[in-house]
Amino acid sequence: MVRAAWQATSRRTARRRWRGLHLALTLALASASTAAAAELVLQPCELEGSAGAGRVAAQCGRLEVAENPEQPGGRRIELFVARIPALAAEPRADALTLVNGGPGASSAALYVDLEGAFAGIRRERDIVVVDQRGTGRSAPLNCPDLEPEAAYAQDLEVTRKATRACLESIAGDPRFYTTSLAVDDLEAVRKALGYRAWNLYGVSYGTRVAQLYLRRYPDAVRTLILDGVVPPGLALGPEVAQNAQATLNALLRRCAEADYCADAFPDLAGQLRELSRALKRTPVPLELRHPLTGRLQPLTLGYGHLAMTLRMLSYAPETASLIPVMIREAAVRENYLPIAAEALRLEHQLGRAMSLGMHNSVVCTEDVPFYQDLDALWPILEATYLGADQVRALQAICRIWPQGVLDPELRSPLRSDKPVLLLSGEHDPITPPEYAERAAAGLGHSRHLVAPGQGHGVVARGCMPWIVADFVDTAEVDQLDAGCLERLQGDPFFVDLLGPPP
Repeated sequence: MVRAAWQATSRRTARRRWRGLHLALTLALASASTAAAAELVLQPCELEGSAGAGRVAAQCGRLEVAENPEQPGGRRIELFVARIPALAAEPRADALTLVNGGPGASSAALYVDLEGAFAGIRRERDIVVVDQRGTGRSAPLNCPDLEPEAAYAQDLEVTRKATRACLESIAGDPRFYTTSLAVDDLEAVRKALGYRAWNLYGVSYGTRVAQLYLRRYPDAVRTLILDGVVPPGLALGPEVAQNAQATLNALLRRCAEADYCADAFPDLAGQLRELSRALKRTPVPLELRHPLTGRLQPLTLGYGHLAMTLRMLSYAPETASLIPVMIREAAVRENYLPIAAEALRLEHQLGRAMSLGMHNSVVCTEDVPFYQDLDALWPILEATYLGADQVRALQAICRIWPQGVLDPELRSPLRSDKPVLLLSGEHDPITPPEYAERAAAGLGHSRHLVAPGQGHGVVARGCMPWIVADFVDTAEVDQLDAGCLERLQGDPFFVDLLGPPP
C-alpha cells in the first residue's frame, strides 16, 4: 500500500504543476537574492559521512552571521550550508532540512550517513543541511588535543584539567553556541535560500532544536519529524544510565528467552557481573592493532572501556547482537581483544564526529543547571553499569564552562497543530518511546510510531523511509500506512565470532 500511495502521489504531483508553482518559487528566489545572494553563494562540493566513509555531491556555501546577535558589528562566524537539489525539474517550494544530535555532531555528515532514507523525499524536494554553529564546518568548537574519554574520566581532576584546556583552545565565545541561537541561524538560511517553509527532521538532541524552531517560527514549518525524541523540559544526563541499563536488561532477557542464545550463553548475566568486577579490580594491559589505523597500540583495558562499549553497541540492533559473544570471550576465554578493538574504534569515531566545546555549551546551559533531586538519585545511578560518573563529570565541567543564551520557553511544554511524526526504537538506550509520548501530549496533529526491535534513530530502518516520504508529501499523519513496520525485528545474536547460528 505504501508503494501504491507513492504512485498516486506522483500522479497528483504531475497534475498540480500547472498551477504556477514554478512562477511563485522563481519570484520568491528573486526577492531573496537581492538581499542575500552576496551572503550565500552555492558552488559544487562534496559532503563526507561521519566515519569518513561515503560521499555525496552537493552545492555548498557559507552564510555569515553574528556570533552574538546583540552585537551585529562584533565577531562574525560562518555557517556551512549544503543543498542537494531535488531530482524533479521543478522542485517544491518547501525543502527538507536535517538537524543532527550529539549535541556537537555535523548535520551535513548525518545526511551522507542517511542518504538512502531520504531518497523518496528528494524526488520532489531539495534537501538542505546546515552544520549547527559550533559543529562540523560552522565555526566548530573543537578541542583537537582532547580525547573524548578525558571529558568523562573517573578522576574529576582529569576532567577539570581537560575542560580548562578545551576552553582555552577554542576561538569563539562559548556562550553563543546554544540551541536558542541555532534556531535563528536555521531561519536565516531558509530566508537566504528563499524557501517557503521547511520540512524539518531532527534526531536525538536535534529534536530539541526542531521543537524550539517550531515554537519560534511556526509559519516556517510545513511538517516535523522527530526521531529519538528529547521532550521539552527534560534535562539530559541523570536518566541516561537508567535508560541504558533498561536496554541492557532487555537484551539479556531476549538472549535468555531465545533457545539458541540461551544454549550458547547459559549464564550471560553472571559472566557480565564477573567480568565487570574483574576489570574494576585489575585492568588488563594489552597491545593490539588499532582497528581503523592498523597501528600497533598499547591499551590498558579497564571497566570504563567495557561500559562505553556496552552502551554504544546497544544503539543499533546489528551491533547489539555482538554483546553476548564479546562478554563470553572476555569473561570465559580471557580474550579481551574484541572489547578492546571496539573501544578504540569508538574513541576514534567519537573524537572525529563530536565538537566537544559546542557539546559543553549546550549541556552546561540547557541541562546541568536543571538537575534535581540528585541526592536521592545517586544510589539508583550507582546500581547501573554506567554508574554516576558521567553525571558527576558533567557537573564538574559545567562549574568551569560558562552558561550561554537560553530561550525562556525552551523547557515549556510545546503545543502545536502542525503535522508531526514522532519515531522511536523499541530498545532505544537513551531516548525510549515514553519520551516521544511525553512530547506528543501537546501536539494536536501528531502520530507516534515505534520501530520493533530497533535502537536509537530509526528513520532508515525497514520501510520507515517510505512512511516518512508519504508523510512529507501529504503532510497528514492519520492516513499513513505503517503496517509494514510489523515486519521489523532485532538482529539475531552472534553465538561465536563467526556470526549467528546458521
